[in-house]
Amino acid sequence: MGEHRVRVTQDSASRWRRRAGEYETLDEALAVAEPGDTLTIRPGTFRESLVIDKPVTLLAAEGPGTVRIDPPGGVALLVSAAVTVRDLVIGGAELSVPAVLVTGPEAAAELVDCRVAARSSVGVEIADRARATLRGCTVHNPSGLGVRLRARATAAIEDSELTEAGQAGLAVLGGSTARLDRCRLHHAGGAGLLLADQGSGAELTGCEIYEIRGSGVQAEAQAVGRLTDCTIHRVSGNGLTLDTDAELTLTGCRVHDLPENAADLRGRSRLVLEHSTVRDFGRGALSIWDQGTRVEALASEIHSSDGDYPAVWVSDGAQLTLTDCSLHDLPDALFVLDRDSRATAKDCSFSRIRSSAVSVSSGATVALADCRIQEAGTGLWFRDHGSGGRLTGCEISEVATGVIVTKGADPELRGCTVRGSADAAVYVSAQGRGSFEDCRVSHGKGFGFHVIDGCRTVLTRCRAEQNGRAGFEFSEPGPVTEGCVSDDVPASQAVPPPRSARSAQPAPSAPALQAAQTASVVRVGQVAAAPLAAAASVALIAPIPDCRPAGEALAELDALVGLATVKQEVRALIDLISVGRRRQRAGLKAPSLRRHLVFTGSPGTGKTTVARLYGEILASLGVLQRGHLVEVARVDLVGEHIGSTAIRTQAAFDRARGGVLFIDEAYALAPEDGARDFGREAIDTLVKLMEDHRDEVVVIVAGYTAEMERFLSTNPGVSSRFSRTVTFPDYSAAELLQIARAQCAEHEYALSAAAEAALLDHFGALERGPAFGNGRTARLVFETMVERHAMRVAQLADPSTEDLQLLVPTDLPG
Repeated sequence: MGEHRVRVTQDSASRWRRRAGEYETLDEALAVAEPGDTLTIRPGTFRESLVIDKPVTLLAAEGPGTVRIDPPGGVALLVSAAVTVRDLVIGGAELSVPAVLVTGPEAAAELVDCRVAARSSVGVEIADRARATLRGCTVHNPSGLGVRLRARATAAIEDSELTEAGQAGLAVLGGSTARLDRCRLHHAGGAGLLLADQGSGAELTGCEIYEIRGSGVQAEAQAVGRLTDCTIHRVSGNGLTLDTDAELTLTGCRVHDLPENAADLRGRSRLVLEHSTVRDFGRGALSIWDQGTRVEALASEIHSSDGDYPAVWVSDGAQLTLTDCSLHDLPDALFVLDRDSRATAKDCSFSRIRSSAVSVSSGATVALADCRIQEAGTGLWFRDHGSGGRLTGCEISEVATGVIVTKGADPELRGCTVRGSADAAVYVSAQGRGSFEDCRVSHGKGFGFHVIDGCRTVLTRCRAEQNGRAGFEFSEPGPVTEGCVSDDVPASQAVPPPRSARSAQPAPSAPALQAAQTASVVRVGQVAAAPLAAAASVALIAPIPDCRPAGEALAELDALVGLATVKQEVRALIDLISVGRRRQRAGLKAPSLRRHLVFTGSPGTGKTTVARLYGEILASLGVLQRGHLVEVARVDLVGEHIGSTAIRTQAAFDRARGGVLFIDEAYALAPEDGARDFGREAIDTLVKLMEDHRDEVVVIVAGYTAEMERFLSTNPGVSSRFSRTVTFPDYSAAELLQIARAQCAEHEYALSAAAEAALLDHFGALERGPAFGNGRTARLVFETMVERHAMRVAQLADPSTEDLQLLVPTDLPG
């Protein structure tokens, strides 16, 4: 008799039935085994087809790979009960049947550290409500499917590898469900993961799908899939293909290195992308087709395509929603076309787009809110009749043309800005319309608003500043404006507002109206010569009226006590800006502006006051939109937990838009021993905001001289953005006396000659340490003198007017 190769251990709970036996074949061992027994198999190859219909365990005696089940035909392993199989290699060489078949509602197979190496129709099939777990397994089947679930089967696959399938790596069909954790699906001849049929679903976590000769994931016919922290790359087809009401959700996933589309959706399918990245695709990132098909992307990134196709394509009535997404380094970013197609984007950025960031055509619409478009050929292009939508609070910068409206398109823009366009900021032609409300165009090399062909564009409270050619250019009557202003309209040529804005006044006569039209020419072409019949479409543009003239603010600056070097620095900056604007208008390059400043010096030297006046002057020159001052300190910027600092800093920066953000004691953001201090997060956030919105806010950081030098060295980007330092010297005793005199004049007091002499001595004797307050000290001394004066005069029975005003030496603080 040959060597016994299979040992059966009966593991029944009954002590009197515990015994063992050894058998030549697996069939013999299975025949005598009872439920719960373990079959321990010595090394070797068994040419048997196993049919297991009782709950037993099969185990390789000497570990993985030492036992192979490889029959010449049929199913190598058929399971219809609760069976555990460990460490076996399972073959199979019949193309019409699976190598492993788990079938029936009573079947619950657990395969641990097994390898299925077959040439069968399916490597592992789970069917007819069966359940299976594959843990640490490899399925290799170049002749057919890797793993297939059908007829409401269930599978859990962990730490396993599905490779070299001739067709799909994993197919989940017929209402079945699969859960995969930390698995790899690769080198398949079909889809990496195939989902089909109502009720079918798969959940993948930490998995990788790659080297697929087809789609990475293909979902259709109402199937549902969820992928978390997965990677799909290097596939020959689409990364994701969805059709016929299928749904996929990707969270924290990466889809990249694809010759076709990252995702192609049709037939009312739905895709959700959350915190995911799509990059390096040959055609599109998202191609969305058909009525009812939808994609929702949240906090995701789409970037890096060298092809010629739009990254995101929405057509045939499909819908797209983008929230807090970034699209960059693309040929075209977003194309929306066909009636009922719609794209919605909120808090998204489009940057480094070689052609159009957003293109809308054939009756499609978009809704963009608080989006940023930077470094693009065209920011937005509304191409034809029926195309439009609404843009709110969007920023477009560093583009060839900001917004193009043509051929009957009619978008609405509210509170949007276009900055730094190489050509027109807004261009309307060929019966395009469009309405623009509270929009601002600035710092462009061409026209601000350029409307030709008599297009009936409506502009309400729009503003044009520092555009190379003109703020508003209308070649023919047609545009309708109300409350618009431009910096290239001299105040002497300002026209009165339209009658709707001054209903109490009588209507102007025809000669008067014609005179008003002539006075309102701001590169408005033939409007000046337009007949009265065209009056309704005449553009009435006024000069920018926002702030007091720069001369008034400069006069207030000059009136400040002392600060001679500070005044000189500020005047030098203003001269640079003024001459730069003149050079721009002459067609010359303007010198680069270094507007962000460092103010160093002791407290009370007038830093906040000068910052306020500096903002007013820049606004009067058109460099800033409002010129207001927002003063903050560390407590306003630094939060108590991770993430809150960036939010606070962003909020402070947003409040300062159009004006000056003044950060007092800025060095407190970078304490010397603050390696884990959240202040550094505020600095990093601030540096990025200053770069992204460099023309919108002037940032001034202030503090003691030595501490500010340390602050400037905390971040490589800080010193480069603050390239000019203005030093505020301490006030001399004589200058402090001047401040005290000014306080007296403001509050209707007077200093006696003796009091002035005593004050000068008092200020000269003060210790000038860290607690010295400069101008604040002078004001505090004045307030103390007023209090002591009141106590003294209160004792007089009938004080005179002079008594009520005059401050004498005895009123000085002791």
